[in-house]
Amino acid sequence: KPGVQDIKSLDNASRFLYAARSVILVISAQAAVIAGLLAINAGLFDLTNFICVLVGFVVAHMISNLSNDYFGFRHGHDTPDSPRMRYTVHPLSGGVLDRRTLITGLGLLAIVGLGIAAYFFAERGWMAAAFFIAGVSLLFLYDAGPAPFKTIGLGELAVLLVWGPIMIGGGFAMITGQLSTNAMLASLPYGLGVMTILVGKHIDQIDFDSGRRIHTLPVVIGERTARFLNIAAICAIYAIIAALIGLGRLTPFAAIVVFAFPRAIRAITLMSRPRPTSPPDGYIGWPLWYHRACLGHNRVFGWAYIGGLVGGAVWHALI
Repeated sequence: KPGVQDIKSLDNASRFLYAARSVILVISAQAAVIAGLLAINAGLFDLTNFICVLVGFVVAHMISNLSNDYFGFRHGHDTPDSPRMRYTVHPLSGGVLDRRTLITGLGLLAIVGLGIAAYFFAERGWMAAAFFIAGVSLLFLYDAGPAPFKTIGLGELAVLLVWGPIMIGGGFAMITGQLSTNAMLASLPYGLGVMTILVGKHIDQIDFDSGRRIHTLPVVIGERTARFLNIAAICAIYAIIAALIGLGRLTPFAAIVVFAFPRAIRAITLMSRPRPTSPPDGYIGWPLWYHRACLGHNRVFGWAYIGGLVGGAVWHALI
């Protein structure tokens, strides 16, 4: 990981982007692109609305990341001996961000986010309000409030709902003005993929979390059960896509997700056995182990899924 001094030497904007974990924002960008492609396949695409959805998702994700770090630090979860401190620099305890930069950055993000929300409230009415309230509530309550979802075994489910039906299904609704069963169903594989990333991370830090009474899902159900839950979730991703193709809800082009099979098999292989007690030589990112395998799989799967939807959109345009 980069050192604190390396990060502090960056300009304010770069330090803020680092603190907001910009490298992981691709997850939300992919969700927006999937929603947009589903809208194209339905013949209901609107470019202005898509751009607003894309920017809105990324902004919401940035605010959520900063909120998670703030409340994790405030609740005493992100202590010097925590896994969070070991694989990257914490923006608050590490002194990466000063109060002025943090408040200024959050203020600008809030203005953009609320502006986009107001636009969709005017355009889509109650539907926009419902998705906005659901998404913001789940993202905020993940690590905030008297009983954060993260600490009562509900954080993983919240992530599935946010990056699945709320972002993709809701993004489709904001772009097109219509709710769609197809979009909701097509959102589930991607939502499951994002969920596996978080479950993998929480398995990796299960000893720390259980010692601090942070009841993530792996702490609640046990390490071995959590590993096999993640394996089942990865298998379900491809089973759902196959079923949707068979039912005609996705075009056969979606089968291009088979290109992510090698990453899926690697993740499943790693999760089928206990995590090593120490990192292999040259390994970067310890103590994250299952998390990295699931993240690597979801990145390839996400782009492959997008590729399949692009193929379907081109096919619809030609026939």
